[in-house]
Amino acid sequence: MSRRVVITGQGAFCALGQSADSVVGAMMNGECAIDRLEIPDVDRLSVQIGAQIKGYDPTAMFSRSEIALYDPFTQYALIAAQEAVAQSGLDFSDQLALQTGVVLGSAGGGLQTQDQSYKAVYEDGKNRVHPFVVPRLMMNAASSHVSMAHGAKGPCFTVATACASSNHAMGQAFQMVRSGMAKVMLTGGSDSMLCFGGIKAWEGLRVLSPDGCRPFCLSRNGMVQGEGAAVFVFEDYEHAAARGANILAEVAGFSMTADAADIVVPNEEGAARAMAASVNDAGLTADQIGYVNAHGTATAVNDKTEVAALRSAFGAAANGMAVSSTKSMHGHIMGGTGAVELLSCIAAVKDGILAPTVNVQDLDPACDLDIVMNSARETKVDAAISNAFAFGGLNAVITLKRFQ
Repeated sequence: MSRRVVITGQGAFCALGQSADSVVGAMMNGECAIDRLEIPDVDRLSVQIGAQIKGYDPTAMFSRSEIALYDPFTQYALIAAQEAVAQSGLDFSDQLALQTGVVLGSAGGGLQTQDQSYKAVYEDGKNRVHPFVVPRLMMNAASSHVSMAHGAKGPCFTVATACASSNHAMGQAFQMVRSGMAKVMLTGGSDSMLCFGGIKAWEGLRVLSPDGCRPFCLSRNGMVQGEGAAVFVFEDYEHAAARGANILAEVAGFSMTADAADIVVPNEEGAARAMAASVNDAGLTADQIGYVNAHGTATAVNDKTEVAALRSAFGAAANGMAVSSTKSMHGHIMGGTGAVELLSCIAAVKDGILAPTVNVQDLDPACDLDIVMNSARETKVDAAISNAFAFGGLNAVITLKRFQ
């Protein structure tokens, strides 16, 4: 028997804000957190902008021994998870601990630790690195530390599928709760790749913008990296209802596909199949989808391919879907981006407020859908989808419904 899955807590930490409410508020105000990077060797980079978390003091959040063990991507995940669990009101003790799991997405894992360690060995000539380098950089570090922090003893792992990592992780969490494998899952994603090596590697692909993120805009010239995390509590509806939980939204459907076409170029057919299948999995029709949080990276190829895929998947119904890309504000958080973007879908179905795509000057005629441009929009939304399309041709789409 399939179980209903609801969201009972959310937490976030990124350049737009240091809590879910502050991030959503900044989104709805159309704030853009993209600015000049403050990192070592920034002058050696061709691209010197990003959505960087500034003014953050880890010593205010963690002990000295914890900081020695946590790469920034783990710190951000722990902060977001703490907020989400606190909002949910759950206490993971006794039997519930055994039925609670953690699955997070990340594309880079402890990349900052890796970058610093390589620099120490190869550039500075040091012969020793910190003894915690391996526990800090391993991809599952954030998931493992979140499970330890909350005593979650069920399924625990990390999904790494580049920019689709969070959506794949949340999709797996959804399916585990729906199937009865778990009663509660802490899920989302985290990445912190704003370091010299992280930016320099992406410069080589020539997909980064030197001056801003403008999805669907005629003058768009590439993506801008960000950093941060978002974590959610996915819970069995009957369990949530029995304890009188405050329900934010219902997770209704999920789908994942592979293009099997190109390692970096997006494919219309694969994306369209993922979107259509997610809506079908939710038991909905295309005309019930009122909002789409697009992958919307602001590269020339991605945006027009995604618009074409929406039309291919939904036909004329695509004209009735409001579309936005919040990457224009918080940047592309790589493996963590789908989690941060899900916040906008929750706000859409729960509060009827649609986050805008900022920085749009002239809409590209090839992106001729109902793009929410520059200012938030208030309208009732029954259901929304969140798209994530990754290098490697990996597509993951989540469908949310307004809880009722």
